[in-house]
Amino acid sequence: MTSRTSGAPAHASQSGTGEAGWAGEAGGERLVVAASILALLADRTRLALLHRLGEGEADVTTLTEVCGAPRPSVSQHLAKLRLAGLVTTRKDGRRVVYSLGHGHLRRLVGEALSVADHQIGSLPPHD
Repeated sequence: MTSRTSGAPAHASQSGTGEAGWAGEAGGERLVVAASILALLADRTRLALLHRLGEGEADVTTLTEVCGAPRPSVSQHLAKLRLAGLVTTRKDGRRVVYSLGHGHLRRLVGEALSVADHQIGSLPPHD
C-alpha cells in the first residue's frame, strides 16, 4: 500500500474518466491501490473487524469478542489494516482504541455485505 492511500484527494476523478481515470499512470496507480484495499477486505476476520469499526471505535478486547478469532490473530489483522491506513489508533490510558480511517471504507464494507444479503436471500438486484 502506498502512502497515497490515506493522503489522496478526497474525490479526485470519481467518474473514472479524465486524466486520473482508468487510463494512464495515475489511473493505473489508482487501480493498484483499490485492488490492494479490496484484497485486504477479502479476509473474513478483517471484514468483520472493519464492519464493527464502522459502528464506532473499539479496543482489541471488544474486537476479539465480535469476530470470534484469537486475540493474537485479531492483533495481526489490525496491524495490517493500520499499516494500510484503513484504521487509525489512539491511546486511552493503557488501551489502544481503533477506528476506521474514513467513511468511504464504512460504506464499501456495507455495500459488500448488502450484496451478500442479496445473494443469500435471493433478492433481486437494484440501484
